[in-house]
Amino acid sequence: MTDIGFLGLGIMGAPMAGHLLDAGHTVRTATHKSPAPEELTGKGLELLGSAREVAAACDVIILMVPDTPQVAEVLFGENGVAEGLSKGKMVIDMSSISPIETKTFAAKINELGCDYLDAPVSGGEVGAKAASLTIMIGGPESAFDKARPLFELMGQNITLVGGNGDGQTTKVANQIIVALNIEAVSEALLFASKAGADPAKVREALMGGFAASKILEVHGERMIKRTFDPGFRIELHQKDLNLALQGAKAIGISLPNTATAQELFNSCAAHGGAAWDHSAMVRALEMMADHEVAKG
Repeated sequence: MTDIGFLGLGIMGAPMAGHLLDAGHTVRTATHKSPAPEELTGKGLELLGSAREVAAACDVIILMVPDTPQVAEVLFGENGVAEGLSKGKMVIDMSSISPIETKTFAAKINELGCDYLDAPVSGGEVGAKAASLTIMIGGPESAFDKARPLFELMGQNITLVGGNGDGQTTKVANQIIVALNIEAVSEALLFASKAGADPAKVREALMGGFAASKILEVHGERMIKRTFDPGFRIELHQKDLNLALQGAKAIGISLPNTATAQELFNSCAAHGGAAWDHSAMVRALEMMADHEVAKG
């Protein structure tokens, strides 16, 4: 069994840490804004006073926090992880953050004699709870081999993509595809509904054809049933698409449809929807059409 530090017990992190506890690993954390979930403390989650203390007590330290600045603070801020590390330990960042900054973070951790893996995930709250996440990993193969048994407790599609930063690059690519698929399903169901067809029946028919997708299955149902509680918040997808657009500018390419998807998310956020599930992108299109896909 491994002594694991897990920092970031939100919608995704809590069930992920729960799977590690269920497998018999010792899991320790340090809380920041919110108390540790009772279901985890009931399973034996140990609470320490700071990220530094967690790093000092654990062999593997996993991060699952919202964005690049939070990762930087947890790793390198006062009483952060870096202050508690000693040679031979491993840091795994499962957050979705900047690929460029990830390479900088990895180099700093490597200088302390420790391994670093960037291992962002896809699958949302459902995948986190079911331990069926897709995990995209960047870092040395030797570190990946050591960490793989832990990844297998949290996910199913586990891929070492390349070196540090490549896991985060893959996650940005994933978020481009997801956003554009949400936009396509939104337009299709809005068109069908406005034309007078039953959107639920349209979705059912499309699920048997070439247009079938996980987005149509899961988020198409959300659009019809009007269930926009997150899930995965629009503000987090905005963050990921910002990374895509900033990266595209840096490498000199254009991502026009990614930019359009971001503008639709921006419209939702402007109407108070930053915390809506990202499937609620459809509401931006509905406002322009003055028509809802369905009545909840």
